[in-house]
Amino acid sequence: MNPAIREQFPILHQEVNGHPLVYLDNAATSQKPQVVLDALNHYYEYDNSNVHRGVHTLGTRATDAYEGAREKIARFINAGRSEEIVFTRGTTTALNLVASSYGRPRLQPGDEIVITPMEHHSNLIPWQQLAKATGATLQYIPLQPDGNIDLADVEKVINSKTKIVSVVYVSNVLGVVNPVKEIAEIAHRHGAIMVVDGAQSTPHMKVDVQDLDCDFYAFSSHKMCGPTGFGALYGKRQLLAQMEPIEFGGEMINDVGLYESDWKDAPWRFEGGTPIISGAVGLGAAIDFLTEIGMDEIEKHEAHLANYAMERMSQIEGLKIYGPAKRKVGIVTFNLDGVHPHDLATVLDTFGVAIRAGHHCCQPLMRWLEASSTARASFYLYNNEQDVDRLIDALVQTKEYFGDET
Repeated sequence: MNPAIREQFPILHQEVNGHPLVYLDNAATSQKPQVVLDALNHYYEYDNSNVHRGVHTLGTRATDAYEGAREKIARFINAGRSEEIVFTRGTTTALNLVASSYGRPRLQPGDEIVITPMEHHSNLIPWQQLAKATGATLQYIPLQPDGNIDLADVEKVINSKTKIVSVVYVSNVLGVVNPVKEIAEIAHRHGAIMVVDGAQSTPHMKVDVQDLDCDFYAFSSHKMCGPTGFGALYGKRQLLAQMEPIEFGGEMINDVGLYESDWKDAPWRFEGGTPIISGAVGLGAAIDFLTEIGMDEIEKHEAHLANYAMERMSQIEGLKIYGPAKRKVGIVTFNLDGVHPHDLATVLDTFGVAIRAGHHCCQPLMRWLEASSTARASFYLYNNEQDVDRLIDALVQTKEYFGDET
């Protein structure tokens, strides 16, 4: 990866606890390049206005930027048309929208919802709540010992009772890339819809929702160089047209009477109230930035860093890595014998190395791993081998420190 890319992220040019920052918590949130910061500043300095309502110049410019971002997103994930992109507050909101708007009116006792034990809570709790509300039941695709999914198990779990299948594309803990295209084919064969949690895939690899043939696909802006509090839901046009909004107010309406109202077409019927306009502007700029670099290049770079990190970590006695032996994405989850992950992350921070520690919003997966919590290093396009080396040096010193303590 071109070293000049790193220079475009101002936040990385600082010291933390007397050391140059090594930011390895990208699966939680990514940093923002200068072009995204500039786009946000420009919007607020020159174009700040509400969208779709005013006919004045600022309103027109804001609306053009807002809807222009929708078109960029559609191209970025190869949606059939921009009207298949619903703006949300992020992956969580998008998945809740599908569960509430699509699932609740359609499911009934005896129906089944299929997910996996590796799901982030955002792609688990909405389906738990939907099952409770409708009398449907949750069914789980089992995991192989390394955390991968076997399609033979998928064939056994999905059946004529299955109405919804929802699977994470990339696990935020194990780093596995799930075969969502093949799972979608099995789901459709049985008359079910396929929902994909794309929070960890969209920032790191080329995504083609038409090739995947998923029915819904959710992702977040803040994990792909864009602003926090913003994201999108892709939905096939015919499905979005059948869904009712779950939030009501201004802008999502077509006509309002004293006792009855009706709604705009999708996606605008799902975007009631003043939207997060700056989020759309920032994500649009982030997509331009990522597209210029190339998603294939980003994926290759991150896979190299993750595998380089795993190779070096394997030389540290007492360090256990979770998930497959080889990574396609830049996520490495691990534990160090005798050191609680929170203590590990705290000590690494004294060396300026930022990693994640905890259950990563995946408590069922933690129980499957027989670990209450884990540490996680996650890489992005601005990281390099020197960051990995700094991580390894800090891990070795941490191990020595706790060894001396005992």
